[in-house]
Amino acid sequence: MTDLFDLAGKVAVVTGGAGIQGVHVTRGLAAHGADVVVVDVDGDEAAKLAAEVQEEHGVRTLAVTCDVSDPAAVEAMVDRVCAELGGIHVLHNNAASKGSDLADFFAPFEDFTLDTWRQIMAVNIDGMFLVAQAVGRRMVAQGTGGSIIQTASTYGLVAPDFRIYEGSRYLGHQITTPAAYAASKGAVIALTRYLAVYWAAQGIRVNTLVPGGIESGQNETFRTNYGARTPLGRMGEADEMVGAVVYLASEASSYVTGQMVVVDGGWTAW
Repeated sequence: MTDLFDLAGKVAVVTGGAGIQGVHVTRGLAAHGADVVVVDVDGDEAAKLAAEVQEEHGVRTLAVTCDVSDPAAVEAMVDRVCAELGGIHVLHNNAASKGSDLADFFAPFEDFTLDTWRQIMAVNIDGMFLVAQAVGRRMVAQGTGGSIIQTASTYGLVAPDFRIYEGSRYLGHQITTPAAYAASKGAVIALTRYLAVYWAAQGIRVNTLVPGGIESGQNETFRTNYGARTPLGRMGEADEMVGAVVYLASEASSYVTGQMVVVDGGWTAW
């Protein structure tokens, strides 16, 4: 049964690959035999990670600097991956943004600017569309199927519990979950379902990873408040998302498409 999770011979692209979650997913996919492409707007970090993964796991790796909200950059990224590695079999469509200014990102809804809204949407949903479109087109042309895993959030499913934010801070800022973030993640889930049906006949499976809150620098007050609201009593760790992605990327999920795998410690269970 372990062969079901074997990704040897597959090329996996991870957008946001040098980010909090992407680093762990990239390593996890490589550990299961996939050749991995680290796609990130931070080219230096992408290159560093790709080199480390190649050394650790002996797979082929590639780092590509790419702003997923730029159509030309996305097409160039896909062209390069296919030219250098021969195709794409797995996409973890994972890149997301908090915009250019955290103070603007965490602003109250009444004060949230349209410019910041558009910055978030440009990456969180426009980028998802552009990358899925470009990679899906190649998968169709390859004729061998594929797996696309798109990252959403529990806040694409349910509204935030604003009580947990009292006294909570992240990188020096008072925390909240903006409507732009929630709306973008809800859109990811809808896009995933659409594409799962649209590409089903081509053997391309499309599913959604739905993480709960992941520790990434929040203060102790937030971690305590979040844990008290969660059945498992804590926030998640980034590496706890890896198993779900490997499952969705592999033949272990060969009859799974259009679905959400919710990894949230039970947050949405009550």
